[in-house]
Amino acid sequence: MRQNAGPHPDAPLHIAYLTYRGKPHVGGQGVYTRHLTKALADLGHHVEVFGGQPYPVLDPRVPLTELPSLDIFNDHYPGRLPAIWELKTREDWLETAQFISGVFPEPKAFSARAHRALKPRVRDFDLVHDNQCLGDGILKIEAMMPTIVTLHHPITKDRELEMSHAPNRFKRYSVGRWYSFVKMQGRVASALPRIVVVSENSIKDIHADMGVGYDRMRLVPVGVDPDLFKPLPDVARRPGRLITTASADVALKGLSYLIEAMAKLRTERDVTLTVIGKPKKGKTMELIERLGLRPYVEFVSGVTDERIVELYAEAELAVVPSLYEGFSLPAIEAMCSGTPLVATDGGALPEVTGRDGDTVFGCRAGDVESLTAALVRGLGDPEARDRIGAAGRQRVLDRWTWRRCAQLTVEQYREVLAMPANVEKLRRNGRC
Repeated sequence: MRQNAGPHPDAPLHIAYLTYRGKPHVGGQGVYTRHLTKALADLGHHVEVFGGQPYPVLDPRVPLTELPSLDIFNDHYPGRLPAIWELKTREDWLETAQFISGVFPEPKAFSARAHRALKPRVRDFDLVHDNQCLGDGILKIEAMMPTIVTLHHPITKDRELEMSHAPNRFKRYSVGRWYSFVKMQGRVASALPRIVVVSENSIKDIHADMGVGYDRMRLVPVGVDPDLFKPLPDVARRPGRLITTASADVALKGLSYLIEAMAKLRTERDVTLTVIGKPKKGKTMELIERLGLRPYVEFVSGVTDERIVELYAEAELAVVPSLYEGFSLPAIEAMCSGTPLVATDGGALPEVTGRDGDTVFGCRAGDVESLTAALVRGLGDPEARDRIGAAGRQRVLDRWTWRRCAQLTVEQYREVLAMPANVEKLRRNGRC
């Protein structure tokens, strides 16, 4: 590396990548982690992931340093209270105190653990990339090492939608308290020199809801692997089969609207639904049981990417019923597989899916009648399905791949490393 400057423009970078929830099956952040770090390795960079439970699934070239939490929200006993003998570190006490006070504890506690882990290793990395943790500890890390953050969408939208669907004042208070960590995330994001955002819509919402200046944000769309998510002509589509992804039973994802639309459709035709996600006790499962749809809704989780592609190939329509999306990886994965897509206009979805009738069967977010009508259009017109499926794949191929995402991300790394304050950090850490 050059004296008195950042890393050479062509030099491979050493990146510490932080993800407090990185498993692909817990949502888009896990998919982003897996594929971006792989694409960065493909470009010749060295990435080490620091992750909490559930741990990410990574390319063999990408090492994982585990930062174990108390795993309060594990799959078997979600929301458990840790026993006193489990509290062995300051971070354990912090995580428990936050949980007892009714606040989602993972971002703050994970960022503290990441700071502790990175403090003795400042000479090992050129840069830290935080995947939407934005806990207070990230500011301490940024004081030591050049740091960049990906902010997929403002969690303020999750909070607003959950509060609007709360049945009473007490529940609204509880939801507001649970999401109070969002204030911390806005404060941390506003203090960092560079925020990578995945859509123009998210940039506007992050500025409006979290107060992050436009000058600090840059657009880097996410990607898809077109060699994996592709049409499978040898797999027959099943008449009336729908497919959707629901990583969590939250209002934001709009699954209840799809369930209600499905109930309407089943009065006229044989329709079934595959949900990529785990069935969890809650409002959606209660709705499925109440509408008598349990025999017609299948939940699939823990399967390979290859099996997910097969599931897309078996479906006549893929559906994204979300009330809001910062981007939507399920949308572009479905489109890239050639499966015709039904999607709402929530958040950044129109930016991603394109024009109604060209590359998507569009509908209004939060509107069961509109969603039902879009499904009827798609199921009733095989020629339109074929046309929209092919055009959707081409739209993705023209715009979004993980390699392109990694290349644009590295451009942001280089810009951040060239900032005078970060050049000084690199010099102090012996990285230049």
